[in-house]
Formats: sequence, structure tokens, C-alpha cells
Amino acid sequence: MDLNLCLYAQLTSAALKRRSSAEGSLAPPSKQTKLWETRRVSQASVDKVVLEFVVQGLHPPHIVQQQGFIDLLQHLQPNTNVMTRNTLVNKVTKASVEMKTKLKAALSEIEFIATTTDCWTAHRRSFIGVTAHWFNPQTMQRSCAALACKQLKGSHTFSALAGALNDIHTEFNVREKIVRTTTDNGSNFLKAFRVYGQMDDVGEGDGEEDDGGQNDDYDEEEESVEGVEFVDAGALLDKDDYLEYQLPKHHRCACHLLNLVSTVDASKAEVNPLYKRVSRSTFAKCSSLWTKSSRSITASEVIEEHCKLQLIRPVATRWNSFFSAVERIVRITREQGEGALAAVCSELDTPK
Repeated sequence: MDLNLCLYAQLTSAALKRRSSAEGSLAPPSKQTKLWETRRVSQASVDKVVLEFVVQGLHPPHIVQQQGFIDLLQHLQPNTNVMTRNTLVNKVTKASVEMKTKLKAALSEIEFIATTTDCWTAHRRSFIGVTAHWFNPQTMQRSCAALACKQLKGSHTFSALAGALNDIHTEFNVREKIVRTTTDNGSNFLKAFRVYGQMDDVGEGDGEEDDGGQNDDYDEEEESVEGVEFVDAGALLDKDDYLEYQLPKHHRCACHLLNLVSTVDASKAEVNPLYKRVSRSTFAKCSSLWTKSSRSITASEVIEEHCKLQLIRPVATRWNSFFSAVERIVRITREQGEGALAAVCSELDTPK
């Protein structure tokens, strides 16, 4: 054992001597190698990365003018020019045009397309979004792409929605390829497709709710006989269509329908007087907490301090939001105990 240890020590000592002599023969580096000296990138590459950073992160164009962003880029790549805001906007516009051209080329080879659409209001502006869905005929892989997210001017009337959809379908040359368009059950969407859309053989318009007249800017009073203007019927028959817009067949969103069905069925449970009293008392307390947490920063801080979680406020148009809101309260009670919510109610002066 001692012989082995001595032999190992000798070999180790010899190896260390050879290593030190070898290192001594090498000249020490004059300076530390820097990242930008080992790899140089072109200005075009830098501009491309900046463009992708702004687009993927949805950053405002003026971020390229912030001194912190300029210092970061020039620290990583010295002597690199940072594009101006106007240059960035022009590049984004050019990239969007190129992407739209490629998307049109891809859709031109697809025979059948389905679309989904919705409209909403955010920050006092109205928008409409349209997404296309299709199967690759060779690989049978499902694909989708956003066709548009454009601002809507004025009210969300059925004619305004029909015009916006017709323009988007025409722009991408898919109007004749769309087999179905799926929307929610808003009365403006239902009337748009009832008036301008293709009808199923069964009669899809049966049973659809009307909009109560609030979107009837298209309807006009019938003129008197004296004001009738006679036109040539043959000229009308020669036209491609007889309506201002042409929309595809309509399909109601199944998830939205199930949400409406479940809401109606749940309300029928209140036929029982005992359940109705307990239900309304319980959810009135929950609603008080939900309202406080959404309207007051102080209330949100109190809830997070005692419950370690924030409450979820239910939204009528967001599916399963009511279930998620109640589930969050149950989770807080299970993890933090009933005393946590009791303390919140006491501090916020809400019913316990």
C-alpha cells in the first residue's frame, strides 16, 4: 500500500512539473478576449433581430429611441447603428405586406377553409378579428392563420359586421372557399348571417333571436306606391349577387351555446325556495368581494395579504369564469382556512 502511494505521489509530482513547464513556455495573453471580437455580425442581422424583438414582444416603436435600449445594443455590438422609429415602422409595414402575400399564396392552394370571428371593445375602441382554419391536403395537418384584426368604426351593427367580414374575405380571395364561419350568439352576428349569409337546406334561421331593433339601421320603412321606382329586372338578374354583401354559412360556437345552456339550467335550480335563499345569500357575499377586489387597489392588497392569492372575478361572456371564481374561493378556504376570508371581510367591511 505504501509503495503504491509513493508511486502515485511521484507520478503526480512529475505531471505537475511537466504542466508548469509547458505553461511557462506559453506567452500570457496580452488582453482578455471580448465577445464582440470573437464574433462580428452585420448591420442587417442586427436590424432583423431588433425587428423580431419588437414584433414578437408587441413593443411600441419608440422603444428603439430609448437610451437604455440603445446602450444595451451597442454594448453587445459596438459601432452598431440602431434604427430610428420611422425606419422600424417602415420595416414592420414591409414585413406585414410580405407575410400577407405569402399567406394569400398558401390559401390559394387550399380548397376548403373555415373561419372564426369575433368583435370586442378595448380602450374605447372596437375591433374585429378573423382567423382561418384548414387542413393540409397532403399531410392532413391542421393549420390556422390570423387574417385580420382591424378597428371597427361606429356601432357593432349587423351591416357593419357583414361589410367588414366581406372585405376581409375578398381581400384574401377566400370568399368562395369558406364552408362555415363560427361566431358567438350575439344578435348582430346572427342577423348579419341571416340577412347576408348562405342558408342551410334545413333553414338555419329558424329560432334565431332578433336584436330587438337596436341594430336595425338596415331596415327602412316601405315607400308609398307613388314613390316606387321601376327598374329593369333583367339587369338585376345579370348581376353576381343581389345583396350588398355575401357571407358564407353560419355556425354557432358550441362552447358558447353550452355556456348559455348551463346558465339557464343553473337558474332553474332556484325554483326550490330553500336553495334560492341559501344561493342568493352566499353569492351576494361573493359578489361583494369580487367587486371590491376589482375596483380597489387597497382591497386587492388586503386580499393578497390574508389569502396569498387574488380573487377571480366572473365575467358573463367568459366561459367557465363563474366556476373558476368560486373554485378560487374554495381553494383559499382549503389552504388558508376560513379565518382568512373572515379577516378580509372584516377589514373591507363586507358581509361575512
